[in-house]
Amino acid sequence: MEHRETSQQPGSSRQKKAAVISDMTGFGRCALTVTLPVISKLKVQCCPVPTAILSNHTAYPSYYFDDYTERMGEYIGEWRKLNLTFDGIGTGFLGSRRQIEIVKDFIRDFRREDTVVMVDPVMGDNGRTYAACTEDMCREMKMLTACADIVTPNVTESCILTDTPYHEGRWKEQELLRMAQHIADTGPDKVVITGIPLGGFIGNFCYDRQGDGRGTVHILRKIKRVGETRCGTGDIFSSVILADAINGVALDRSVKKAADFIKDCIRESVKMEVPLTDGVCFEEVLDRLKA
Repeated sequence: MEHRETSQQPGSSRQKKAAVISDMTGFGRCALTVTLPVISKLKVQCCPVPTAILSNHTAYPSYYFDDYTERMGEYIGEWRKLNLTFDGIGTGFLGSRRQIEIVKDFIRDFRREDTVVMVDPVMGDNGRTYAACTEDMCREMKMLTACADIVTPNVTESCILTDTPYHEGRWKEQELLRMAQHIADTGPDKVVITGIPLGGFIGNFCYDRQGDGRGTVHILRKIKRVGETRCGTGDIFSSVILADAINGVALDRSVKKAADFIKDCIRESVKMEVPLTDGVCFEEVLDRLKA
């Protein structure tokens, strides 16, 4: 049988690839279920590493859950044998400290000089950590975000990463800047604090100390709030950010693109009377997303 080289050398004609480490949820439109089509639409091959298999996400009354931790090592081991390379590595929900350790090893083994690493530190929302997120996991997540080039926490997760007390009400731009700088000082050059409540608007705070001649840039982008919060929007947002970073799109432009697209998704979901638990019907507007 003819042996074919599976690893690829960098080149302008080569399709770019992203390894995305997260859970696969069959119903409810979140995690890898939305990441795969969104990243693919932006002309990047999405290569999933499942952390768990769920029949549907946990906001439903019941669900099937299969923890994939013990199989991740063998799964990733085959990729090592194939000498696979990736232009980007992204992480979503991680269910245990052990999974975070596996991801850190993955980044160490597969990262090249030009690989973009993005961590979405999924730990909590609305001032509370998720049930599965222990203090040990929060400490380990801080170490993982330090390995990243881009980090996309929401306000609650930014507070956890920076040991900042969470408060209700409007967040001042100076508070957001302080948290973003704190996170950036641990390692990543780009930080996007997402889903900031601003009355009738939703904000995303971009902090970018990219070496592109502009120095450190920070901007609070606002978009008019439409409908209610829905499952999976954070996964769509981080997927756009990762694919755009691989494609060389500037962070502030990418954040605006992601926010505008999610607004279109929510507006369409409201029009079609899609239940909140079913996420957003992004399929209806996916053609509007451009690489």
